[in-house]
Amino acid sequence: MKKYLYLLVGLTILTACSSRNHKSDAYGTFESTEITISSEANGKILKLDLHEGDVLNAGVLIGFIDTTDLVLKKEQLLAQRKAISNKSANVFSQIEVQKQQKKNLLIEKTRIENLLKNNAATPKQLDDINGSLDLIDKQIMSIQTQNSSVFNETEGITKQIEQIEQSIKKSYIINPLAGTVLTKFAEPNEITTFGKALYKIADLSEMTLRIYVSESQLSSIKIGQKVQVLIDKNAKELAKMEGIITWISQNAEFTPKIIQTKEERVNLVYAVKVRVKNEGSLKIGMPGEVNFK
Repeated sequence: MKKYLYLLVGLTILTACSSRNHKSDAYGTFESTEITISSEANGKILKLDLHEGDVLNAGVLIGFIDTTDLVLKKEQLLAQRKAISNKSANVFSQIEVQKQQKKNLLIEKTRIENLLKNNAATPKQLDDINGSLDLIDKQIMSIQTQNSSVFNETEGITKQIEQIEQSIKKSYIINPLAGTVLTKFAEPNEITTFGKALYKIADLSEMTLRIYVSESQLSSIKIGQKVQVLIDKNAKELAKMEGIITWISQNAEFTPKIIQTKEERVNLVYAVKVRVKNEGSLKIGMPGEVNFK
């Protein structure tokens, strides 16, 4: 009985060692697309509510930058626009007065024309009325020109207000994509400037295993091909996962020093990317292996 027990233990150890010593087709490390989120405004950071390792959703407000100066500038511009609008209202009132005067002159003109037909008025009276009408038309045009200038001034201030509102909007720090915070570069109460890095984030739900293959292996792989991915489960075992080849380099490069290839004497290799779904066990920089068959 003991003989069978020793034999079973020996076979188990041998199988484990054989599994651990299996030589895969390619080796590499896991990576992810890291996005650096930068400030879009200048000023003091009043809030930045995140920590390294936090998992954030897209569109979440995580902080904001002081907008006091921007708000004061906006209020000043609003007051200017209101004053100009009052000026514009006064211009419209002048135009209405001139139009009423023109309406009265047109009635008087009709009356004089009727009197002239009966020789009860003189042509000079009609000429005077026509002259007055022409003068009023010119005055209305002059006032409308003034109003056009006021309108352009109002439009200019409105554009400045919109620009200020856009700057205020950019002072709110909103996370643009779902992912895990890798590095935090800023803290509340610090002064930031446009373009200064605030934090780095990456979507770790899927990872990319960058491997290197020899020229002789290229014929056995293609984009979209499913492959077996192996990672260290413990000191003796490997965990198996499924991956998909998403990219194959068109150019050869010298073998990276940290990579062991299937053929140790191969000097030039091709980079290949394998996409792997991450259930939490994969980390950036973690080594991995791939079997193509």
